[in-house]
Amino acid sequence: MVSNGRRRTALAFALLFVLYQAAEGIGTRLLGSVSVQAAFLLAMLVGAWPLARWLGFRGYEAYALEWRRATPLLLVGGLALALLMKYVAVCVGMALNVYAARAPESTPVAAVSFLSSIPWALLVTLVPSLAEDILTRGFPYRAARIHWQPWMFVLASSVLYVLDHLYRLGRGPTEWVTLFCFGLAYGTAVVRTGSLWLAVGMHWGWNLANVLIGDILPHDVLSAIWAPFLSAAAHLIMMGVLFAIPTQFERDGLDADLA
Repeated sequence: MVSNGRRRTALAFALLFVLYQAAEGIGTRLLGSVSVQAAFLLAMLVGAWPLARWLGFRGYEAYALEWRRATPLLLVGGLALALLMKYVAVCVGMALNVYAARAPESTPVAAVSFLSSIPWALLVTLVPSLAEDILTRGFPYRAARIHWQPWMFVLASSVLYVLDHLYRLGRGPTEWVTLFCFGLAYGTAVVRTGSLWLAVGMHWGWNLANVLIGDILPHDVLSAIWAPFLSAAAHLIMMGVLFAIPTQFERDGLDADLA
């Protein structure tokens, strides 16, 4: 028999999932409205708090989003790492003829337009990134109350991340592999820090880079086949970098050795 707690967990996840999918399914594809899309995403983020309370948590810590002293460092560090890796990936792609550089617009008007668009880009990339991170990583990591082995969580959350992209699954195996590699990096960020904030920073940074890169490093895609693999490789490199971050268990062991 399924316990009441399990039923609550399943229902809470289902509600968050429906709100997230409705943002694209109804807001973007059916109505073609950015405002409706944003409304669903904001409804999901706001609704995540009472659902967390319903599940017995105090609030957003149900999704490993409690605010700690290191949180700003994790968020900004992840953001910077992803922005850098996107830039490097495009540069490598240009060297390999996956991308072709375009001449940038050098007029003062273009520069002012770019700078004025940054606050908007920060917001419109943060909201969907945070919403998806709650659904595919924060919820299974803590709210689901599953005692994960770290490697199992990374794999499971990566599969969930792939499946969450319902409207992109039809693109085929290349898209699945790319999304899975994204999930590996973001899931590793969670288990290395015990927090969702680093994953949010990385995910946000990558989405932000996709918006800004056209102005920073204008380019055209020459090979639609190989371009996704550059993004996948960039995320695998980011995952490798994350192993330089000691886990809580490793920090406790180091402190004991130094005592």
